[in-house]
Amino acid sequence: MTMDASTPATAEAEAAPRALHFGLAVLALAMGGFAIGTTEFVTMGLLPQIADGVSVSIPVSGHVISAYAVGVVVGAPVLAFLGARLPRRALLLWLMAAFAIGNSLSAMAGSYGLLMLARFVAGLPHGAYFGVASLVAASLAPAGRKGRAVALVMLGLSVANVIGVPAATWLGQHLGWRSAYWAVAVLGVITVLMISAYVPRLAADPHASGRRELAAFSRVQVWLTLLAGAVGFGGMFAVYSYIAPTITDVGMLSESAVPVFLLVFGLGMTFGTWAAGELADRSVFGSLLGSSLGMAIVLLGFAAVTPYGWWALPVAFLISAISSVLVVTLQLRLMGVAGDAQTLGAAMNHASLNVANALGAWLGGLVIAAGWGYRSPALVGVALSLSGFIVLVFAFFLARNQSRAQVRVEPDTHGG
Repeated sequence: MTMDASTPATAEAEAAPRALHFGLAVLALAMGGFAIGTTEFVTMGLLPQIADGVSVSIPVSGHVISAYAVGVVVGAPVLAFLGARLPRRALLLWLMAAFAIGNSLSAMAGSYGLLMLARFVAGLPHGAYFGVASLVAASLAPAGRKGRAVALVMLGLSVANVIGVPAATWLGQHLGWRSAYWAVAVLGVITVLMISAYVPRLAADPHASGRRELAAFSRVQVWLTLLAGAVGFGGMFAVYSYIAPTITDVGMLSESAVPVFLLVFGLGMTFGTWAAGELADRSVFGSLLGSSLGMAIVLLGFAAVTPYGWWALPVAFLISAISSVLVVTLQLRLMGVAGDAQTLGAAMNHASLNVANALGAWLGGLVIAAGWGYRSPALVGVALSLSGFIVLVFAFFLARNQSRAQVRVEPDTHGG
């Protein structure tokens, strides 16, 4: 008797290796998120040291953050397109190998120009990695736990801000900023080894193609979700990009307070990532709208309390927690509206978030350079968060109207 792929016995056979590999596989995928989160955010905590090291001002050194973000934006669609037909495990290995090389080049950069180029290269695999890792985790997860699996991968990014970023910041302050990038390169190599050992081989989708992935760009809701992330999430980066000089120059705290604030940011991200899963199960759109509006409120509060030193610490926690809710729910929304273009849809979330990274860091640097002080980026962040909120409100009403129109048309299409 021949047994087809839909029989219960085959389903059980497929579930067994999935259950066997799931925990270690997700740990390996989350390690990649940990490495990426460390390199993305450690630059912000070491801006004064980097500025001194390559002989530029702090606002100019903030463009290094933007260079990484631009790399993510460019790399996400390009690598998702080129890697659409590759087995996802192999694609993950190539992406993390490139990530390790990019961070090694960052550590070796001898000038501002070379550092900008190296950070661009290091950012190229970022979005594609998170997109593919999320899809792999979802494919390995038991039924009904796919959302939690994606959140676990994203949790690596959050934990990076609890452990990786403060540790790498401390390392960079005491052994030189280059040591932080060397440490991240080592994390990239460890991730390659863990993925090789624990992530099972998954056959490539025979129907996948770059052309099918590009179909995501024909969907209005995809564009609106990307726009909401690119603008609204910029509010967080406008503040976080200049957190070190804000704490020391406005809050009048010592340099040793910077890792503490980064640790609190990481704790907030970890809490927010966990909370996002609970909130999204109730309403993805409600969570998106609430986190966007909440971000504007807490950023305004940050601008108000920064001169009071340690009183800004709980507000920093809220900023990171709310921003993490926004990240996860944007990811879920994109995976829902991308249709068959799953790889590109999942990857583009991090592309849009790094447009926000570049936009927030750039606008924050502009207002600082204009002489408005280190509190001004928070006010820029308020404007960006409210702009993202407006985009989401528009997307919500557009989707609702389209659903109503579809319901009205359906009876006619069946001759009713």
